[in-house]
Amino acid sequence: MNDLPITEKKATCGCAHHDEELPVLDARAIPHAIRHAAILGSVASLTPGRALALVAPHDPLPLLAQVREAHGDAIEVTYLEEGPDVWTLKLARV
Repeated sequence: MNDLPITEKKATCGCAHHDEELPVLDARAIPHAIRHAAILGSVASLTPGRALALVAPHDPLPLLAQVREAHGDAIEVTYLEEGPDVWTLKLARV
């Protein structure tokens, strides 16, 4: 039995798996019709100090504008790879 008060329990999904490495979201595998929504949902789920790597087929400037509009300065963007065929960005909640 867990003796921690509710306010001190760690939030987990219950699957017993934990991401130790930077999770990778490959936008190229997401259908275009739902791509931005899926990525924005993933970014919104980041807790402070967590990040994900986004792999995109182009520089995702329109998406980054949407991230900035939704989260302001709470999401830090760092380019890890810049084209010409693949862009990889780290999106981190600060």
